[in-house]
Amino acid sequence: MKKLLFATVAASLLGLTPALAEYQTEHRGGTMRLVARSAGGTVDPHINYTLQYWQVYQSLYDGLVGFKKAAGADGFTKVPNLAEAIPEPTNDGKTYVFKIRKGIMFSNGQEMGVKDVVASLQRIFKVSSPTAGGFYSVIVGADACLADPATCTLEGGVVGDEAAGTVTINLTRPDAEFFDKLALPHAAILPADTPASDLGTVPAPGTGAYYISAYDPNTGMKLERNPHFKVWSEEAQPDGYPDVVQYDFGLTDEAQVTAVQNGEADWMFDQPPTDRLGEIGTTYADQVNITTLTAWWYAPMNTNIAPFNNVLARQAVNYAIDRNAMVNLFGGPVLASPICQVLPPGFPGHVPYCPYTVDPGEKWSAPDLEKAKALVEESGTKGQKVTIIAEDTTVSKSIGTYLQSVLTEIGYEAEVKPISPNIQFTYIQNTNNNVQISLTQWYQDYPAASDFLNILFGCASFSPGSDSSINIAGFCDKDIQAKMDEALLLGVSDPAAADLMWADIDKAVTDAAPMAALFTPKRIDFVSERLGNFQFNSQFYWMITQSWVQ
Repeated sequence: MKKLLFATVAASLLGLTPALAEYQTEHRGGTMRLVARSAGGTVDPHINYTLQYWQVYQSLYDGLVGFKKAAGADGFTKVPNLAEAIPEPTNDGKTYVFKIRKGIMFSNGQEMGVKDVVASLQRIFKVSSPTAGGFYSVIVGADACLADPATCTLEGGVVGDEAAGTVTINLTRPDAEFFDKLALPHAAILPADTPASDLGTVPAPGTGAYYISAYDPNTGMKLERNPHFKVWSEEAQPDGYPDVVQYDFGLTDEAQVTAVQNGEADWMFDQPPTDRLGEIGTTYADQVNITTLTAWWYAPMNTNIAPFNNVLARQAVNYAIDRNAMVNLFGGPVLASPICQVLPPGFPGHVPYCPYTVDPGEKWSAPDLEKAKALVEESGTKGQKVTIIAEDTTVSKSIGTYLQSVLTEIGYEAEVKPISPNIQFTYIQNTNNNVQISLTQWYQDYPAASDFLNILFGCASFSPGSDSSINIAGFCDKDIQAKMDEALLLGVSDPAAADLMWADIDKAVTDAAPMAALFTPKRIDFVSERLGNFQFNSQFYWMITQSWVQ
């Protein structure tokens, strides 16, 4: 039945991914209805680090540059957004001068200008954005801002010239990925008077085609058209079709499937549970889209507390996991593939590598329980208590329960603790919660090896006591970090050589085992019969407001 799902859905994909068309009057209007298990946390774009809200932010917020609103891999293309053009570098690749567009309005009626750009870049540090120390630390003055966020000015790093209508950004070194980073929601331009603290449930005005008119993380979010919006770039921020997007929270994944089937919802955020895939793939095949993702599911292990402060214990978990079982819990080989390393297939720097299997080499084949048990004995950690923190969703809970059985089998006293997706991601990042091992996912910020390796396992991404410490494992290896820094610098002049370095770094991190890599997923988007013009953007996924519901 799972093979039938793939066969029937594949034929429908071509018909559901048309090229971006001109807006047609007959399709404009109406209310689009989305459903999810829970909210995605704070609505602050400088802080939120979830796929759920980054997908929504596409039509709400803009940066100096943006990713092209186009289907497929064209969505990785960077285009000018609030800046008139993508500037050429000067000062040996360390200075960029951005000319700011005039006449663009925020959803509250204020005009966007130079002062808003300067204040927004400062705010990234003032609110301790999870990527401040990683993505934006290359800006001159960032060190002082990281040391004392409240007084951040980025002096010498971000210079506004109101008369010229320009913002100059100076870097401490060339950065081949700087425009990618500026195109992310964490660098969205907000009004200069936006509070320098986590906005929580209070949305910030944006410059996009829509704005959040209501938000309650317990019930839902409502998007409406920005009354002050006019298209300045079709590629960067096009207009949308629906007048209203109503996003309701609190539905189980089972209930979400039923709502879409019955026409009570137009799309579900969470992946359909395994027991509904056959039904969806046969009866509703024309309403299903499957897309291969540059992403992974993994189990970070806290390298700073027992038992996983011992590398042998971490390696034992990697040897013990039956990754085929994980794939089947996710929906089968049609929807996922086993993986042992950090970088996913098809990603820059990926070279197949799997040491944690009965036949080490390029691919995972089977678990090695005897090796795992021997490593646990050697580590001296046998019998210790371990709690796995998973999301309270059908798939995540089932994978968490499987991990519990594996840990028990190799000698630990294990339990699984499922918590709401609304708080799980921030909970597992905060060292104050003493999370030993957890289950999470990572979807690329942009197509570069550093976005997986340096962000998830780089020293600068570890912030003890913070809900925004994306290096969940707390892993910091000075030798590996030095190689990462070297690869980042090499990427400016020789991207191909840098990718070879990243492949070696991938192996080094995999061997150190701050995590157990599980599988690379595919995305299922199940939509209502009335939803048209479905387009999947490789960078930010389904472009919500580029579909219509009339």
